[in-house]
This record gives sequence, structure tokens and C-alpha cells, in this order.
Amino acid sequence: MYVRSLKPKLIESIKVLNRPKGKVWLEAYGCSASMADSEMIAGLLKGAGYELAQSRKEGMVNLIVTCSVKDTTEHKMVHRIKQLSKTGKPLVVAGCLPKADRALVESLNAGASLMGPHSIDKSAVVVASALSGSRLVALSDSKVAKVSIPRVRINPAVSIVEIASGCLSECTFCQTKLAKGELYSYRPGDIVRQVRQDVADGCREVWLTSTDSGCYGRDLDSDLAELLQACSEVEGDFKMRIGMLNPQYMPGMLGRMVDAFAKSDKLFRFVHMPVQSGSEPVLRKMKRGHTARVFADSVRAFRERMPDFTVSTDIIVGFPGETEEDFERTLDLLRETEPDVVNISRYSARPGTEAARSKGRVKTEVAKERSRKATALARKIAKKRNSAWIGWEGEIIVDEVGKVAQGRNYAYKPVVLDGPAELGAKIRVRVHDFSSFSLKARAIL
Repeated sequence: MYVRSLKPKLIESIKVLNRPKGKVWLEAYGCSASMADSEMIAGLLKGAGYELAQSRKEGMVNLIVTCSVKDTTEHKMVHRIKQLSKTGKPLVVAGCLPKADRALVESLNAGASLMGPHSIDKSAVVVASALSGSRLVALSDSKVAKVSIPRVRINPAVSIVEIASGCLSECTFCQTKLAKGELYSYRPGDIVRQVRQDVADGCREVWLTSTDSGCYGRDLDSDLAELLQACSEVEGDFKMRIGMLNPQYMPGMLGRMVDAFAKSDKLFRFVHMPVQSGSEPVLRKMKRGHTARVFADSVRAFRERMPDFTVSTDIIVGFPGETEEDFERTLDLLRETEPDVVNISRYSARPGTEAARSKGRVKTEVAKERSRKATALARKIAKKRNSAWIGWEGEIIVDEVGKVAQGRNYAYKPVVLDGPAELGAKIRVRVHDFSSFSLKARAIL
């Protein structure tokens, strides 16, 4: 379920007009939904008359948008909250962590103001309270559609549009449900209008994101396939990336999903579909709601129509009760489906989840060895998949500029350029090298 955050992780390059209310230092971590939340928080603060500090030193109040999906991520959040607390400045802790584990945050800084992922509409009030020396806890959910909130983009080439919040799953290992709750889909018309506006503003990529995009629309008598069709009709020169979707929702819309990707030039040929395990007993213990076969059939359906279709998935090794046979089934599934990207995590118990109370813990050294084996296989598969792109010529959208410039081709493959490029530019390139992680290319006329 974890999606890597935009770079830079610290929102330290957003420039806004000088206003009299004070400067806020804003940091954001986690998935694309957290990044979208941080953009909206920035937009709301700007509209309320605040300025975003360009360095931590000049900020009058610190605001951190947190993630709590893994214990390693939580440890990073804890460390960062401690560091920000030592500055002596008012602190606002937002995002998933205060909602999922309020007690932990309060043990780190009892005076910090708190704001949940569904209460960002209160951003200006919470910051004003913190600056006045009064602690405010805003963790109650509000039903404000996040597609209508003003924002300040982290990356001007990328639009992050949240299509829903919450999910319908009951995964025993996941703490995100504790923070984001049940599914609340935003209206298709509002989403389409947001996409149209962002494209008009110059965005070349649109990320449709959610806790679980697969269940979008189930509370509106609609589904993701219908939304993709509607968004594909927006005019303009852009491409859309679909956020994480769980496999259990694919059978009812698989044919229409494949058609949408095959027929529309507005959709990156990419899907992030976490399978988590290739073992049916483990999937049942996880309460995933799908089988390994559902995942495999979905991958096959996409690849039969589009052999170069990019598949990303997630794997958890060392889940309580996972046997060596269970793990081998996961490796077999990876060999069969050949995902281009595999995010591998060793199981870690998250507070408040059902799995945290499970028996049959896998020994740490065993889980580490399984992680090593799965990672080696995943990289071998990724290298094989990437090798097929040698000699490819085509257009990429440059969506990241740092020490090197990087873009994405139509299959959302990361393409590292040999030379410089402007953010948001469309460049024709030829791929001359590859690794397990990316393609390497030169610009051509």
C-alpha cells in the first residue's frame, strides 16, 4: 500500500506572497495522498494570509504531515517530531500518525496541536491556535471533498487529485484504515473539473490517488473504470497515473479497465496492484479479499493487450504464520507474473491492528532471508523487463529535475536523461542503457 513520496520530501521550495500573519515551516512525508494533503494545507494557509517559510529557522510554527504505514516510517516520524519539538516553536502534527496513534504523538510532545487527514479544512484555525500558544486537537473527520480545496503544488508539472478517502478493506496488518476510515468517494464531475483545471494550469501529469483506488465509486453506484473514461475525455496534452488499487475489485471491471488503458492515450500504461502474498492461507489471514489467481489473471489480461504494460506490486514477507512453503508460493507468483516493480517489506506489527495480536511470529533472521531472496528475484525480473526497452525511441514527460533529469514514458517507466532538461518538458529520446530501476536515454531531434 505504500507509494514513494515526491522529491523533495521536505516542502522547501514553495514560494508564496508575503503576508502579515506569519511564516509556517511545512514538511510532508509518505504517499501521494499525503503529498496532496500537504499541497492543500499550503493552499489553505496561503489563502488565510500565511507565508510558507523557505527554511526551518525562519518559520514561526512547525507543521509536519506524517505517515504511519510501517514501523520504519513511524520511527522516522518519531525522530522528526522530536527534532522539531526541540526548536521550542509551536508544533502541529498532521496526517495519519496522530489519527492512528494519538497517544504516541502526545507522548512525544504533549503541547502539539493535532490534525487528522480528514480535518485539513481546519488548517488555518489550527495554525492560528498554535501560534497563539493554545493547543487545538482537530481529529474529527469532516466530509469536505478534497478536490475543491485550493493548493500550492510541490511539483508544478504534477497534479495530485484525490478521488476518494478511506477504503472498504479490513486488512489485518494495515493501520491506514484506522486513520482514514470507510470509503468516501468524491463525485466524478468534481474530479473531472479538477483535472481540467490542473491541465489548464500547465500540469503534464495527473495522479489520481486514494487510499485504495480500486474501490472508488462503490458508494456512488459507479467504479474506477467509469471515472477513467470520464477523465480521459478531458482535452489537453497530459497523461494520468492511477494510484494503488487492490486486486479484489478487478474481476467486476477488468475488461473495461483493460479497454480504458488500451484505447486512451491519456493513461500511463501502469498499475500499482499490491498482491502481498502468493499463498492463499496467508492471504486469508491478511483478510485481503482476493486470491493470488485474481492478481495473476489481472496481470495477464493487461499484458495480453499491452505486452509492455508496467505492473507494480507489494509483497509482505514474514507475516505471522507464513511457512517456507507459503513464501515459495510468493516467489512462484513473482516468476509467473513478472512485475516490473516489487515493493518488499518485512512484516511489522502496527498498533491497533488485528495481526499485531496474532501468534506464530516469524523469526527476524528468517524474515530477513526471505526478504533478501525476494528482492534478488524482483531485481532480476525488473532487469529483464527493462532490457526490452533498449533502442526504444519515443517521448517522455520530464517530471523530476535534480542532480539528473528524469522523465516517464507512456508505460510510466523512469527514464534518466544523460543531459539537462526543463521540468514539464516533453522530449523525444532514445534508450541506450538500463538497470533494475530505470532506463537511460539521450535526447534526439
